[in-house]
Amino acid sequence: MANHKSSIKRIRQTVAKTLRNKYQHKTTRNAVRDLRKSSNKKEAAAMLPKVSSMLDKLVKKNIIHKNKAANLKSSLTKHVAAL
Repeated sequence: MANHKSSIKRIRQTVAKTLRNKYQHKTTRNAVRDLRKSSNKKEAAAMLPKVSSMLDKLVKKNIIHKNKAANLKSSLTKHVAAL
């Protein structure tokens, strides 16, 4: 167990950041899943910029790797174009 006030505070901060990151990551994964499921081209085309933005934000905060985001965006763009 932590003995210093600063380390106790750091543990609290880490827990809060972890929860926030998990929430954002899960929300983005659900958005990607919903975009992949959609069969309506107009609806999917409207969702694509929002999902891409969510992925970019995860990259910016180092939650996911930039290459993973690039691969996801590429595959989603291909999916929307194929509809």
